[in-house]
Amino acid sequence: MTATPERQLLRTPGLVDAHIHPDKTSWGAPWMSRRPAATLRELIENDRATQFGFDASVEQRSHALLSHALENGTLAMRAHVDVSSELGTANVEGVRAAAERLAPHLTVQIVAFPQFGLLTNPGTLDVMAAALDAGADLVGGIDPGGLEGDLHGHLDAIFGLADRAGRDLDIHLHDGGEDGLAQIREIAARTIAGGRQGRVTIGHAFALCDASLPSLGETLDRVAEAGIWIATCALGPDPVPDLDRFERHGVRLALGSDGVRDAWSPFGTGSMVDRAHLLAYRTGALTDAELERAWRLAGVAGGEMLGISEIADWAGPQSATRLEFAAESIAQLVTDRPAPMRVIRGGAEVRPPAAG
Repeated sequence: MTATPERQLLRTPGLVDAHIHPDKTSWGAPWMSRRPAATLRELIENDRATQFGFDASVEQRSHALLSHALENGTLAMRAHVDVSSELGTANVEGVRAAAERLAPHLTVQIVAFPQFGLLTNPGTLDVMAAALDAGADLVGGIDPGGLEGDLHGHLDAIFGLADRAGRDLDIHLHDGGEDGLAQIREIAARTIAGGRQGRVTIGHAFALCDASLPSLGETLDRVAEAGIWIATCALGPDPVPDLDRFERHGVRLALGSDGVRDAWSPFGTGSMVDRAHLLAYRTGALTDAELERAWRLAGVAGGEMLGISEIADWAGPQSATRLEFAAESIAQLVTDRPAPMRVIRGGAEVRPPAAG
């Protein structure tokens, strides 16, 4: 009889989902068929229609997804949650209630996100302000040019609210081309002028992924100077950053899931192990160093972005906060995508939470 070799135990820092939408998820609910959509506006309208059709509450669906993410090693996340004149602050309250059920194991920062428009949806700015008292932590924004049609008006509104409330900003920006880069440079300029270096994030920032644009290098330099974080999600056909180029310019990058099984897409698992694998695959990672970089962007970098010191400044394998895997190396983890054997935070092992 041949002895079976013992599995190697690999300890790693916790994982961080830097960009996720738990209020939109159908996780744990019956299968949801998606409507076709060819444009961002169509995707948003499909989402608007879906918001009011769920039988399960925002809290129930969010709790199901957040619990699954936690079991798979996510210890912190930044959740973009819809607020609008129609929805009010209900989604923020639902996600915050779900997050509180998982504390202190899971840290959840909530962004008050004007998915359905801010200037184009009167009353939403007031709801965003109310959301900051109802469980939201950051001020969000969305495509000031392409969707709102008023770059300066939109940025005036969200930077003004952030200043009045003393909050940080996290802005969705899907617009591509030189116009997208111009919007990013304007956000960088306002960040520097307001002394907000390190306190502003741009999600997606697809224009930064287009090497053909003449002002790309200049824009990357402005982003680095402003200390702006870029959150990427490596989704389907969406552009992905040139990781080497971002590093050369000093641009800080973190990785997130975006939507998980929502009206936008049937895909997503809520596992940052899976997401690190996807980023590595989409960026052509071959070497151990390239695979390890994808893991860092799914964990330590997100810890730096969210200010989670026990992840950002991980103390090593004996840390009281760690993940434990049966694997030889980080590179193998990214390739094989196993779930952690144990999830430990603050010295306490995380047990699967109750459903409901």
